[in-house]
Amino acid sequence: MKFLDEYRDPDAAKRYSELIRSITTKSWNIMEVCGGQTHAIVKFGLDELLPESIRLIHGPGCPVCVTSLELIDKSIEIASNPNVIFCSFGDMLRVPGSKKDLLQVKSEGGDVRMMYSPLDAVKIAKENPHNEVVFFAVGFETTAPANAMAVYQAKELGIKNFSILVSHVLVPPAMEAILSSENCMVQGFLAAGHVCAVMGYNEYFPIAEKYKVPIVVTGFEPLDILQGIYMTVKQLEEGRHEVENQYARVVDKEGNLPAQNLVSRVFKVGTRKWRGIGEIPDSGLVLQDNFREFDASLKFGLAELVVDEPKECISGIILQGLKKPNECQAFGKLCTPEHPLGATMVSSEGACAAYYRYRIKP
Repeated sequence: MKFLDEYRDPDAAKRYSELIRSITTKSWNIMEVCGGQTHAIVKFGLDELLPESIRLIHGPGCPVCVTSLELIDKSIEIASNPNVIFCSFGDMLRVPGSKKDLLQVKSEGGDVRMMYSPLDAVKIAKENPHNEVVFFAVGFETTAPANAMAVYQAKELGIKNFSILVSHVLVPPAMEAILSSENCMVQGFLAAGHVCAVMGYNEYFPIAEKYKVPIVVTGFEPLDILQGIYMTVKQLEEGRHEVENQYARVVDKEGNLPAQNLVSRVFKVGTRKWRGIGEIPDSGLVLQDNFREFDASLKFGLAELVVDEPKECISGIILQGLKKPNECQAFGKLCTPEHPLGATMVSSEGACAAYYRYRIKP
């Protein structure tokens, strides 16, 4: 109830800002992992409420943005097949591949459909037995249970014309990749609350201990984020490196165990290539061997496709938090939402899209 009361209080953000200022004696770099948190920070100007000594670094927590270019090209190749009904979350339709995007495939006659649930794609496959139906399974741990259920359901129903193009990535290995980099500037993390709602936060304790960084599981409302920043700064100022849970009204330590069990039944951990970053060992999900018949990459003979990243787009550097979007020479000029060079400009969770929408002055 206390949080809800504060949420209705227009002066609560100012009080949190003053509280953060009152305990800050040093310079600190804090990374918010989730792109949804990035958009809230930029939209509501939360970074402008903080002392200049606190720098917020935007992390790689946009699953659309980190989907590798070769997976985008695979999706375009599959969707261009006249026998395929290609289903995807809406964010993926305008992500540029090497030559075009899925929306252009649709304009050229491809049957590309925007879905809100992979289970809808299973239904379409059942209703269209003479077509191959492919769902673009993109996301962090948050969307993995629904995609696992779609595959599990298709197998149970004996639906042979359904498959998924898997692009699942995992948060903890990405955090470790950032922390182990020689260029790392991150001293504390705001962990993504929705990921932890599924997975819990037991995985973060070894990371906090190994790298001596505080990790605070944080929600997405402006006051959630300010409170998460306060808890992180308090740990940093006191020399602590613990895992704390700001988002306790939604998240517990264990997470959603039935969802985790379903995911582990259908998927296993594997190496995943991140757009602009490269391969991170054990950072993604791939289908278990007994579900490989539902792997669209294998079904369409595209497993070995490799594509080079465009040099003019620095989204990989932005996703690692090494630069802000407005520090890119192409930002707002060669790269706009209408003509994007990379996914970070078109995704609803992309840092470049947030800066273009909320920080470019008319």
